[in-house]
Amino acid sequence: MIIRKTKGLRGVISIPGDKSVSHRAVMFGSLAGGTTEITNFLQGADCLATINCFREMGIEIENSPEKILIHGKGLHGLHVPQTILNTENSGTTTRLLSGILAGQTFESTLSGDASLNTRPMGRIIKPLSLMGGKIKSIHGNNCAPLHISPSALHGIHYHSKVASAQVKSAILLAGLYADGITSVTEPVLSRNHTELMLAGFGGKLRSFTQPDTNLPTVSVEPEPKLEGQKIVIPGDISSAAYFIAAGLLIPDSEILIQNVGINPTRAGILTVCQNMGGDITFLNEKTVGGEPVADLLVKTSNLHGTVIEGSIIPTLIDEIPIIAVLASFADGTTVIRNAEELKVKETDRIETVSENLKQMGGEVIPTEDGMIITGKGYLSGAKIDSFLDHRIAMAFSIAGLAADGETEIINSHCIDVSYPTFFETLESLFL
Repeated sequence: MIIRKTKGLRGVISIPGDKSVSHRAVMFGSLAGGTTEITNFLQGADCLATINCFREMGIEIENSPEKILIHGKGLHGLHVPQTILNTENSGTTTRLLSGILAGQTFESTLSGDASLNTRPMGRIIKPLSLMGGKIKSIHGNNCAPLHISPSALHGIHYHSKVASAQVKSAILLAGLYADGITSVTEPVLSRNHTELMLAGFGGKLRSFTQPDTNLPTVSVEPEPKLEGQKIVIPGDISSAAYFIAAGLLIPDSEILIQNVGINPTRAGILTVCQNMGGDITFLNEKTVGGEPVADLLVKTSNLHGTVIEGSIIPTLIDEIPIIAVLASFADGTTVIRNAEELKVKETDRIETVSENLKQMGGEVIPTEDGMIITGKGYLSGAKIDSFLDHRIAMAFSIAGLAADGETEIINSHCIDVSYPTFFETLESLFL
């Protein structure tokens, strides 16, 4: 894909459904009794992998552009798959599904593509094993493929070393099949989509802070009766982030982004942009299916550097590549700390972001837990390697719109993982 510098992005756009929420809607709908109807579902490769995995386990799922209908069979209605469950490039599918499978009465194997099978799964293997689960890394490297055997699960209180919604969710989902209450305590609160949606389906959860440490904790009771729901998926703020950045960076721009999820456990990008001087106005705020949403009006702004660290990091970890692009055009220095989790995404995003910024003439120093970016107010067009990472491809596509000259994104097709219509939406804003 070739990207050239542009001026004046204007228009009204809607963003595809939230990837995290779409995954969970399919999973919980499959474990519920009756029919679940999902609208604004993200038809990206990752979410389609989740659909395919549940179809392999006997769940009838009707997929049309208008809606998804899931004919759930209840908590114990899954059947033994006749083949390896292919999670493709989806870490969310792999980790959350492992929690569900740990409580089943049949054996199963999960595997994905070459990239997925290098990502760390020890972080879920450990707590699921503590619950009595029999989950094995086939190659002994704490990565997929994972083989899961049936076992009796026990409720535990797990203190997670990382603030990870995927780890938390895997444990809570296994807890649905345990013999007692299961609890997870995190160092800071991670995304809470599982808690919100599972409660809506009829799960019995309690969120609180530990009285002695003030650390966030959530507990779940076993064997709930889940019932099918009507789910409207909010627009994915991780996808909206690229258009927020474009609206702030490109001269003479004004973009209205409709129906964006602004869940506080996900919306750190908005706080950071406003801290950098970004002009973002919230309109039509409301709650849909337990998730807060709003329209976002974004206008061209003069940005300045900031410090991004601590408890805000889990709320914007997927947006750091595009934040790094913003920082390169901002005045002053931006420091990103406590973001070690970037190393275990689809790529090591500290490395891939830094390498591509340098290709475009940016001034960036990678660190063990983030990066230091000195804004120069400009970047130059270059040949950008996406490393088959959808967020790298989209972030540097936006960089190309603001950079001098021409930018080529190699293997831009990887964007289909989360946003198949990304370039069409972008082109709709050109004057």
